[in-house]
Amino acid sequence: MKFLIPILGTALMMVGCQQQPAIQPAPIVKPKPKPKVHAPQPPKKNIKLKEVEDENFSSEYMYPETSKKTAKEPEKLATVAAESPSVAAMTNEECISMIGQEKFEKYAQMFGGDAGALKKCKMLKAL
Repeated sequence: MKFLIPILGTALMMVGCQQQPAIQPAPIVKPKPKPKVHAPQPPKKNIKLKEVEDENFSSEYMYPETSKKTAKEPEKLATVAAESPSVAAMTNEECISMIGQEKFEKYAQMFGGDAGALKKCKMLKAL
């Protein structure tokens, strides 16, 4: 009885191993041929290009001389500075009363200090 169990187990394993299913090779798939690309057909009408006459060409019109306004810009800056002297002398208290403490701290953090926040307040007041 002791020898019957191992012999029976070995026999069952042999029978199970001999009945393996046959392996079928995978079918070979041929790639589909690519469609041929046709060139566009020539136009049906025979088109002739017209000649363009450029008798009215003027270099003065095409490339006008621009007068530089550098002389007027310093005058504008001087008038803006003269019009708003109160903007130039702004303190922290004025700025905080204008925009609020939270925004003042936010601008101070964004622009790297109170000077940046004051500059933002000056810009807002100038508007």
